[in-house]
Amino acid sequence: MSTRLEALPYRHVLTVPAMGSAVRIARETTEQVLVEWGIGRRHPTVDPALLILSELVTNSVRHAAVCSPTLTVIYAAGPDTFAFAVHDRHPYQPALYATAGTGSGGLAAVVELTLGLGGTAVVRADADRQGKSIWITLPL
Repeated sequence: MSTRLEALPYRHVLTVPAMGSAVRIARETTEQVLVEWGIGRRHPTVDPALLILSELVTNSVRHAAVCSPTLTVIYAAGPDTFAFAVHDRHPYQPALYATAGTGSGGLAAVVELTLGLGGTAVVRADADRQGKSIWITLPL
């Protein structure tokens, strides 16, 4: 996929405390945002996107909460693309594609599911390298 995120017309940002309830809140917000953007709950990309999002938020809560008391979910969409990122202020930047094919769950499942849907996964460091966003882009 080569969609430029800047070209996606729909945007939404959610910031939540880095605690267990963040997963539920992020999922519910995702469902609401997609419906508002005309992407129905039964669209074949929605369930996998919710699973991917849940894994990323769970990872931020489990591994980054000490450095990052909040996490942010950024959503963007266009006619044929849904993109989202989970951002936290922990400096560790995982090598996403090194996990593919390991079958160990978590990020490996995120990457395998994303690639299986024809999407992309990218880690983008903050300018100060003290945080990162993991961006997932999926075709609709």
